[in-house]
Amino acid sequence: MTGLTRRLRTLPIRARLSMLVAAAVAFAVAAVSVTCWFIVQGKLYEQLDNDLGKGLLHGPPQYPAGQLRNTLLACTDTVPEDEGFRRNYGQLVTEDGKICLFGDSTGKIKVTRADEEVIKAGNLRQLNFRNGTDGDGNELRVMTLSLATQTDTLQRGPNVGLVVAVPLQNTQKTLNDLALILLLVSGIGVVGAGAAGLAVARAGLRPVDELTDAVEHVARTEDLSIRIPVEEDADDEIARLSRSFNSMTTSLASSRELQQQLIADAGHELRTPLTSLRTNIELLTRSEETGRPIPAADRKALLASVKAQMTELASLIGDLQELSRSEGQRGERVQVVALQDTVEAALVRARLRGPELKITADVKPWFVRAEPSALERAIVNILDNAVKFSPEGGTVDVALDQGVLTVRDHGPGIPEDELPHVFDRFWRSPSARALPGSGLGLSIVARTVQQAGGDVTLSRASGGGTVATVRLPGAPTAPPEIS
Repeated sequence: MTGLTRRLRTLPIRARLSMLVAAAVAFAVAAVSVTCWFIVQGKLYEQLDNDLGKGLLHGPPQYPAGQLRNTLLACTDTVPEDEGFRRNYGQLVTEDGKICLFGDSTGKIKVTRADEEVIKAGNLRQLNFRNGTDGDGNELRVMTLSLATQTDTLQRGPNVGLVVAVPLQNTQKTLNDLALILLLVSGIGVVGAGAAGLAVARAGLRPVDELTDAVEHVARTEDLSIRIPVEEDADDEIARLSRSFNSMTTSLASSRELQQQLIADAGHELRTPLTSLRTNIELLTRSEETGRPIPAADRKALLASVKAQMTELASLIGDLQELSRSEGQRGERVQVVALQDTVEAALVRARLRGPELKITADVKPWFVRAEPSALERAIVNILDNAVKFSPEGGTVDVALDQGVLTVRDHGPGIPEDELPHVFDRFWRSPSARALPGSGLGLSIVARTVQQAGGDVTLSRASGGGTVATVRLPGAPTAPPEIS
């Protein structure tokens, strides 16, 4: 059984479906055929039984007592013919086993114990039907009837029974022919069901074949533009699978496009600091090789530039690593975070980077679920932008109330036509391209806030400057696990 199951699993699915359909139809047809055969058999036997017992229950034929007695005792003569006893086989039987055939009887019926019990019981109304044989082994349908109470003479002697029968040859032939017909019809039905199942499987699995071809095409060519046609009103499993495949290839194509764009943008952004580093290092190397020292002031400026470019490269690589992290890696480190503490820590770093600025803060308790380091990095990026674009001696206003964090600077602000692009990767305002930065800071902010279930917006502030607004779901009190 295990080997058969293993072999079935190696067959194509359409072959398995065809075999299952054929097996189900074969079982149903077999059940119906067997039931039909037994019903017909019962009806034929019932008809034979009616013919054998016709008229006997309403009054068995009468015989002169002396003639019947002499016939039974000596059996020197046949029983007189009577309309009620005209059968192919007929005989009288006593309870002690004595048999006397009718004059027109074809042969002797083999008497069984069941016949003797009916005769001995002496119940005139009791008919016993059974299948039996004659002396030559021919199959018969036999009826036994007690005649014990027909005459006074019989009442003083042993009980007597009437045993009559008809051949079953024609009935058996009819049943055999019916069995053959049912077998042929069943075979044709099973073969037809298998063919129909194969056709239905092919038609039903055609979309699966298309899906298989599409998957193999993608695996062979890495072409994610392929689509499987799906009817708009179709809502079966195959249509859902096709739509899912189309959505998957669309998402993969979009992901690949974003990946390629990220690589191209990262290469472009890396080229500038690397070129500057290479130039500065070449100048320092050439000075060492030629023995012509660079003036101290110029050397100091070159080293400062190298340090700044190295810092910019480290920041860019850190931003790229943050953007490349998967959702699963993030989910492992999500926990309840006290947002007010994160904002306070970010404010400390912002004040160090802009000591000439006045940074005011009004921070109220708020607890959120997020990744602590990513959330702090996002808030630091927002404050860094505010510090970077604030004029010397300017003010940065920070407030946290009911999960809404606002950071407002008094710098030049962002033009209206540039606001839709501020969260794009590597996008930098033309007016800010001379300032340090990779263009990934706000992109990281948007991703981190969205992963925490919130949203972030940038808008122009009345009176000049920019307002960054971050909304995060949470609660003003600490959950039990961190209180």
